[in-house]
Amino acid sequence: MNKSPGNALLWFRRDLRLNDNPALSAVLASKTLVPVYILDSDEQDWKGGAASNWWLHHSLKSLDHDLRQRGSQLLLRCGSERETLFKLVKQYNIDTVVWNRRYEPQRIARDKEIKAALQASAVQVASFNAHLINEPWAVATQQGKPYRVFTPYWKSCQGIENSLPPAEQIQKLPSLNLNITSEKLEDLGLLPDVNWYGGLEKNWKTGEYAAHKRLDDCINKVINHYQAKRDYPAQDATSRLSPHLCFGEISPRRVLDKIHNALSRGQLAPDSAAAFSRQLYWREFAYHLLYHFPATAKQPLNEKFKVFPWQKNRNALKHWQRGETGIPIVDAGMRELWQTGWMHNRVRMIVASLLTKNLGIHWLEGARWFWDTLVDADLANNTLGWQWVAG
Repeated sequence: MNKSPGNALLWFRRDLRLNDNPALSAVLASKTLVPVYILDSDEQDWKGGAASNWWLHHSLKSLDHDLRQRGSQLLLRCGSERETLFKLVKQYNIDTVVWNRRYEPQRIARDKEIKAALQASAVQVASFNAHLINEPWAVATQQGKPYRVFTPYWKSCQGIENSLPPAEQIQKLPSLNLNITSEKLEDLGLLPDVNWYGGLEKNWKTGEYAAHKRLDDCINKVINHYQAKRDYPAQDATSRLSPHLCFGEISPRRVLDKIHNALSRGQLAPDSAAAFSRQLYWREFAYHLLYHFPATAKQPLNEKFKVFPWQKNRNALKHWQRGETGIPIVDAGMRELWQTGWMHNRVRMIVASLLTKNLGIHWLEGARWFWDTLVDADLANNTLGWQWVAG
């Protein structure tokens, strides 16, 4: 940022953390900083599901707590992102707006529009990468085209330098000496009227601190057994970092750095560390595909499947959703999903295979059900997972 310090607005999205947040770092010298989260009322496709909204509610609560400990607070708004940002810019005499990028197709188009409109109003705007190791356009084949197969994509990523500087520990934030009025978190309507989410509360801790604790526990207890045990659902051998990554409570680059540091200290076995790191790049590959093939959120990547004769069997779909198929591992996985908002990745593939290959039901039916019931519901990863299994 080249402009002298003034009033800045930090627009939080899927980056609900203070440390290792490039947009925040860019405006730490501001005279006044207004941190805001906007629950977008314009969202049409893939609005937040019930389970991920539960996570978002508690993650926002945690973020506000962390901000208040550093002399600030989170301003909450519900409405059109563009209209809300312009109102805030005018209301608080903002001269700089920053955010960290999102990569869903509709978000990319909207962000470009918002950035152009703000710049036309003489507001300085900057956006950053806080959500991925490599941005979707940073990796390409030798012909300059996007990858469609994971292994060559992953090998190509190995030649890119991804090291991070030491994590910046934010102790104090620029003042918020303005007459700020925030909407109440409860008024955003992220939690349902009926409390069905006791299993989520029992199984998860949200927020930046919880994300780093989960990663430390993973390094100490999980990764050295990851390659040998990760495919066995009965084993507690996966990281369960996915919802923390989904909401940006921790960055994948920071996860990768901590793994590399632990490896260099001899704390991790090389093969286990490599197997775990590879899964981070599978997440990257999902964003790579969604960016270059934006229609895949609803259309098959392989175009020949556009005319596939999917079955419309509402009764079979309902039994699948409720975990009443009569197949123990499928039913156990679907009931775990309903109770905890999470499912082991191997079981996700099994239940998806049953729905698409055995029952012949369209993969989008499964994708929508996962979207509503997963705490780590992520458009890129959800899309790739279902397209992968469906063929």
